[in-house]
Amino acid sequence: MEIQLGDYSPDKFASLALAPKGRTDSQEGRWRAQEESIDDWLPINARRNAKWWYSAFHNVTAMVGAGVLSLPYAMSELGWEAGVTVLILSWIITLYTLWQMVEMHEMVPGRRFDRYHELGQYAFGEKLGLWIVVPQQLVVEVGLNIVYMVTGGQSLQKFHAVVCHDCKHIKLTYFIMIFASAHFVLSQLPNFHSISGVSLAAAVMSLCYSTIAWIASAAKGKSADVDYHLRATTMPGKAFGFFGALGDVAFAYAGHNVVLEIQATIPSTPDKPSKKPMWKGVVVAYVVVAACYFPASLVGYWAFGNEVHDNILISLEKPRWLIAIANMMVVVHLLGGYQVHKHVFRHHGGLCK
Repeated sequence: MEIQLGDYSPDKFASLALAPKGRTDSQEGRWRAQEESIDDWLPINARRNAKWWYSAFHNVTAMVGAGVLSLPYAMSELGWEAGVTVLILSWIITLYTLWQMVEMHEMVPGRRFDRYHELGQYAFGEKLGLWIVVPQQLVVEVGLNIVYMVTGGQSLQKFHAVVCHDCKHIKLTYFIMIFASAHFVLSQLPNFHSISGVSLAAAVMSLCYSTIAWIASAAKGKSADVDYHLRATTMPGKAFGFFGALGDVAFAYAGHNVVLEIQATIPSTPDKPSKKPMWKGVVVAYVVVAACYFPASLVGYWAFGNEVHDNILISLEKPRWLIAIANMMVVVHLLGGYQVHKHVFRHHGGLCK
């Protein structure tokens, strides 16, 4: 069942509300039956039985992507002082804004805002809120998945080049097609619960390849002619490089657009609202984010200076087997990240009919 724009109303989701206090046992039973019936219809989560650790690895998968591999390059455009400041401020600001989203999920008594457009409709009105929020969210989701598709193909190509360096060169287009073909299978999974295993594997892979990136950089050591001056030499070049680096950092923290959908998978009662386990998962996720981002950024820049590539794994040439494994881990993570963002896009397709 798809939601049509013409008949969509926030009131349709009023029955997803928290059960009122003081209800009788019969009211409790009717409320639970009604909630279960609607949960079976929900296209995103199917049922609300997720635990806090689901929130943790879904948020890690949504946020920690291939963008972490470009953070050393961003540091080369910012320098030590500005680079460290931007990384820390981005971590703090995005954690705070994510906390705001978690709190707003149930800020209205008797309502749960399971999706961004529902929150937008509450703030701006039924039609205006829909058209303000959905296009922006679609731009983020489609943009991320395009980047994931291309980066997945590049990682497969790098893996092929490392393990078979004497083989004939194959165009990047074909590797992107190989990466895309895996999604024909994964896209049959209908909701967030069904991709939990894929998302967990992706979260583990993100931590693994980020760790490989900074440990391999530390093992390689500082280059003999390392230079920590800004990459650009002209004032316009420095300005464009600065804003480009801010974009790289912002992209690395791009995961907020699925926060409400993730929280929608968690059960909620008046005594145990969903925001408590959700926030617990978010805190764990942000610890993982810090463990991925800060060492990779700082150690990668320390080792290569302003000569670092926009993908730290390219700067690391040896050991070949470790670089091959890291690239395949990137592929696995991008498969999961693509699916997390795809499910929100899949629902929006129904709104636009």
